[in-house]
Amino acid sequence: MIAPIDSPAIVIETYLDGATLFVTNPAHVLMVVALGLLAGQRGPAPARALRAFLPIAWLCGGILGLTWPEHGALRVPLILSFGLVAVLVVLDRRLERSVVVALSLAAGLMHGYAQGREMEGGGLTWPAVLGATTVVMVLATLLSALVLLLERPWTRIAVRVAGSWIVAIGLLMLGWLARGSGHQH
Repeated sequence: MIAPIDSPAIVIETYLDGATLFVTNPAHVLMVVALGLLAGQRGPAPARALRAFLPIAWLCGGILGLTWPEHGALRVPLILSFGLVAVLVVLDRRLERSVVVALSLAAGLMHGYAQGREMEGGGLTWPAVLGATTVVMVLATLLSALVLLLERPWTRIAVRVAGSWIVAIGLLMLGWLARGSGHQH
């Protein structure tokens, strides 16, 4: 449940807690990085779409996660989602703007919801969701703009290599999860 907040200082502190929580979750950060790389590869229109739709979806997902924090494992879907987007970066295939919009909405809702659940479990409230959403917007904007500015052919290869690293990180994370679930402590 979303509770009211009494003090402006608490609002600011909670906002900053949400921003910090975002940057400490590799699955969320890697999703935004992968989407920023992908949107930048695809051109100005998809990059603008990412900057518009991802933060809105993240905010909505986060509020849903605060409001209805259903329990259950989301780790594997979160890892698979950023891995899929990173594979698209590696492939560097032509995609329509609508695909970037759909990926932005789906990723924002899913990752925002998962983060809202984490925040609710930690006693954080709606300013924390705003803090995380702000970081999402800034990171997506900077990365997509950076990729748009890359002009030399080797820089496109570097973006694809970055995508392959994200895929590799996802595979490692899946391996750690599988190993952890198979061992009894």
